Parts: sequence; structure tokens; C-alpha cells
Amino acid sequence: MTFASLGLIEPLLRALETLGYQTPTPVQAQAIPPVLEGRDLMAAAQTGTGKTAGFALPLLQRLTMEGPKVAANSVRALVLVPTRELAEQVHEAIAQYAEHLPLTTYAAYGGVSINPQMMKLRRGVDVLVATPGRLLDLYRQNAVKFSQLQTLILDEADRMLDLGFSEELRDIYAALPKRRQTLLFSATFSDAIRALAGQMLDNPLTIEASPRNVAASSVKQWIVTVDKKRKSELFIHLLKKHRWGQVLVFAKTRVGVDQLVDRLQGLSLNADGIHGDKPQATRQRALDRFKSGDVQILVATDVAARGLDIDDLPTVVNLDLPIVAEDYIHRIGRTGRAGQTGEAISLVCADEVDLLSAIEMLTRQTLQRREEPDFIPEHRVPATDATGQVLKKPKKPKKPKSGGGGGKRNLGKWVDSGEAAAEVPAIKPVRKVPVFNTGPRKRKP
Repeated sequence: MTFASLGLIEPLLRALETLGYQTPTPVQAQAIPPVLEGRDLMAAAQTGTGKTAGFALPLLQRLTMEGPKVAANSVRALVLVPTRELAEQVHEAIAQYAEHLPLTTYAAYGGVSINPQMMKLRRGVDVLVATPGRLLDLYRQNAVKFSQLQTLILDEADRMLDLGFSEELRDIYAALPKRRQTLLFSATFSDAIRALAGQMLDNPLTIEASPRNVAASSVKQWIVTVDKKRKSELFIHLLKKHRWGQVLVFAKTRVGVDQLVDRLQGLSLNADGIHGDKPQATRQRALDRFKSGDVQILVATDVAARGLDIDDLPTVVNLDLPIVAEDYIHRIGRTGRAGQTGEAISLVCADEVDLLSAIEMLTRQTLQRREEPDFIPEHRVPATDATGQVLKKPKKPKKPKSGGGGGKRNLGKWVDSGEAAAEVPAIKPVRKVPVFNTGPRKRKP
């Protein structure tokens, strides 16, 4: 199968040839024809399988072949994404596909000044990629109008709900024309997303280019068990042991990101970090330096779990497991993209056993465990499997015996004989005996 056989026009084929696209991926082959026909679509595909091209290519062709010229402050197609990083990535891809077409594209998101975005929209934009919050800000200031909207695309809609955008999505939905094409693309579909699709899509065609909630087979996954307080130390050990080149590290909190970056930089390692508290310009600069290879180690919160596309990224490390199991798929999907291979290593402590169990149940596999000889955890991580069961409770570490004799004692307390027999059958209850001072007695003054 070729892109030409899917019915794409020559300017798009020329752009794809420049980009080195040779044959459609499964999601592209299944999505492009119905989108060209104007069908509503609900599509699930693993991250890194080319779903952006799956909706962007037919969208650009329809905008080129149909409809009037875009009016001032108007948009003809709207792509909603959950994060600023994904907005930049999707917009960059669409702009590349549209290189030989008479269409305008733009990305709008928060964290930067709204004024340049309002100025850009004055002339109208054919394709606007936006985050929900900033789009509503623009709409409420009359900077963007939806009267010409032909197509709405929800990309990573599950993540938008995870980030609490459900109210914004409802407000946007209420402002849009009732007659339009709606496409919903995501790597995973929760029940809440399916309910949202039922409200926003009209008789959609559903396609699943891969099994639901399964990580890419091109990514080798394994975990190392360790005590929580030694995770950073273990990461540095593994970094040196395996001689990792570029590494993307995910931490749970913003403080965790900053602490690890400070520690790495203190060892003269080339590291940088991104999280929600950093200005957008700082985040973008860190991403650009990581993509160009100027930064070896990028530490991030889940702000980078989606929207980060790096060629040949070999290694992803989960310093902390994600709270939402689906985010694990997106995190490790940063490696092993477009047919490449990669590895994903998770550093897991006993407190994270429930998160590990949820991930294994979601991905339908029991992750291989490894131990580093110098990092055997005192608090052992219970065994788990893909059924979601925790098979064994963690054992508390044994304390070394003191030189004064071993065994259990019950001092300073009367113990009921039945209780003593149940708990310490070999030891008789011992009553605490007061020690009297036999020295000379001091008189009170």
C-alpha cells in the first residue's frame, strides 16, 4: 500500500516524500480514507505509530479542496491537545505536511503572552492547534470565531480529562457549530472518553490499529527494585554502568525534578529539567537542547509524557512510577518510535507496588525484575503479576541481634497467660522489678 493509493493529492505526496515517509502505518491506512469521506472517527493507536499524520493529511486535503477562504479571526479546523509541548509538536508536523498547500497554520497555548496570538488570529487561520484553556481565553476576548469551523480534532483526549479539562471541553463544545466533522485520536481510551465521544461524535467509525492499552513491542521493559531514598543514587549507578547516551527521566514531582537535576549537575553531568512551574520559554529551550543533543539527561514530570518526539531516543527511565497507569504507556512511548528499538527502566520501591500492579494489569504483562547487588532494598517490593494481584506482602527487614541475648521479651508489663502462650510460647511473662538505690540517703535541705 502507498500514500497515493489512499487518494492523497500530489502536494501532500511531495511533502511526504521530502520527509521520507514511504508506506502508511496501520493507523494511517485505516484512518485516511474515512476522514477524506467526511466521516466522524474514533481511533486508538499506540503512541509513536503516526496518528498525527493519520488525521492531518486528510484534514489538509479537505481544507484545500473544499470550503471558502478563511475569514478574519476565524478558523476552519481546530486541533485540541492537552499540553504546550504537544501543541508545538503537532503544529510542526502539520506545517511540514502543508508545505506545498495554500493554507495557514498556528499553535496557541498558555504560559506565553496572549497578545501575539490575538494579532496572528486577526487574519484568520486555516488550522489552529490549541490547548483548551488558552483557546477559551481567546474565544472570550473575541479573538477567535468558530462560524467557519469544518473539523474538530481531539488529540490525546484522555490526557485532557486527566488534567481536568472536562469543563473547558464542555464550554468549547457549546460554542462550536453543530454541523461539523469530529475526529477523536488517542493512544488509550478510558470509559470517560468513550462517554465523551458518545456526546460529541455523530455515528463515528471506530478503529483500533493496535490492542488497547498495550505498550509498543519495540520497547524492552524491566524494573529494578530499590528503597525510595536511594533512587537517585541507583539512577546514577545505572547511567555509568550501562553507559547510557541520551536519557529521558520521569519524576513524579517538580521538587523531585529539581533535586535530581541539581545532583546530576553537581557531578558535572549535562542535565536539564522541565516541569509546570518553569516558564514556557525555559521549557522549550530545554527540549530543543535535548533534541539537538546538547543535553544528555532530561528530567521531567508528565508534562513531557506526550508531545516529545525525538529521533532514536534510546532510553527512558521512570525514577517514579506514574499515578495514572495509562501515563506509563505514554512515557515509555518516547522511545522505540517509528520502528526503532528502545528500553524503558523503572526504579520501583515498596510504596509503589499498587502502581506497579496497575501498570502490569493495564499492559497485560509482568515486568521483568532485576536487582543491583549494591542496592538490594531493605523494604522488599512484593511480587505482582498481570492479573493485578499483589502476590506477597512485603517482609520487614530483620534487625541484627544485640549482644545481650536474643529472643522476644516483654518487660515492665503483666501479660495474660493465654496471650503469652499465643505470642511467645517459649518465654514466661517477666515482670519489671524496680531497682532500689542502696547508697547513702541524702537529706532534704
